[in-house]
Amino acid sequence: MDNLILIKYGELTTKKANRNTFINLLANNIKKVLKGEDFNLKFDRVRMYIECNNVDFVLEKLKNIFGIHSIVICYKVNNNIESIKQKVLDLLDKETFKTFKINTKRADKSFEIHSMDFNKIIGSYVLKNKQCSVDVHNPDILVTIEIRIEGTFIYTNEIAGLGGYPVGIQGKGMLMLSGGIDSPVAGYLSLKRGVDLECLYFESPPHTSVEAKNKVIKLASIINNYSGNIRVNIIPFTKLQEAIYKSVPDNYVITIMRRMMYRIAEKLAIKNNCKVIINGESIGQVASQTLSSMVAINSVTNFPVIRPVACMDKLEIIDISKKISTYETSILPFEDCCTIFLPTHPIINPDIKKCLLYETLFNYDELIKQCIDNVEVITNLKQDEYSDLL
Repeated sequence: MDNLILIKYGELTTKKANRNTFINLLANNIKKVLKGEDFNLKFDRVRMYIECNNVDFVLEKLKNIFGIHSIVICYKVNNNIESIKQKVLDLLDKETFKTFKINTKRADKSFEIHSMDFNKIIGSYVLKNKQCSVDVHNPDILVTIEIRIEGTFIYTNEIAGLGGYPVGIQGKGMLMLSGGIDSPVAGYLSLKRGVDLECLYFESPPHTSVEAKNKVIKLASIINNYSGNIRVNIIPFTKLQEAIYKSVPDNYVITIMRRMMYRIAEKLAIKNNCKVIINGESIGQVASQTLSSMVAINSVTNFPVIRPVACMDKLEIIDISKKISTYETSILPFEDCCTIFLPTHPIINPDIKKCLLYETLFNYDELIKQCIDNVEVITNLKQDEYSDLL
């Protein structure tokens, strides 16, 4: 085949001694996503190439894989001037344009003509054979010619990839996934930095509905499109939550509840070999996300906690949620355990000493153990299986 899908690494090329580790993982992630397809994948430290029959299908899959800077359908010819000329003209015959630009990249320094001179040769050939003009600043179409030792690669349209790192290069994180807008975005942004995910959801039946649970599973299945490895750990939180409401002053209920969630998240993260806890907290968005609240809540764990959307405003978060297709599911009106029984005036500057005092009023260690012992784990998430869940 003379037509290939060419993958550019982008940020991965900034890695030095570890570059091969990143590229090998990217290749493995691509192979996993394309399992069952007829394709041939080759790669080196600079580029990755895929030969396949179902080009459109493969392109759609590659658009959801982190670690890819850009994707192009390219054509490979020998490092022969006449072959390059003819292939450029063949490509342009399929396009509608008035202006063009030739951009030559001469990686093979044994090729006798320098890049700028070769641009002029190919450009002149195009002008003789097409009704068009050159525009080096804002062309209708850009023709890229990469002259490499193994051959010359020619392409026009470049498709932006997701960038970031291959999922899994940083290990796993435990995402505290609610049914809201923020936490799925936090999960997506963590995947982009190479963190694979386990998800943690707190359900509290009969106070929370099965629809609320299904909503979270559907959200997990959507962000799983960018991973393929996500599992959802569903914690039965009813007894612990009811004990909090019975024992703790109303204005401290949310603070104590979040402290319990962090304790559970830490234990589950350790159990599942996760390196960090991840959540969708955004500074000042609600009472439990003021800096004072974060200090009081975070003090129950020494485990690393990352908050990818902490410094974003709500509109920025919503924009990303729409881009990754979680927004419409997130706004469905099914309440999670953080929104039921919400106090009228939750504390925004909690006192850690008071938190410790209120936690002596019920046996949370035993209740936490029950939560961990009775966790429900959902695996093999595929979005199409959950498309009609709600």
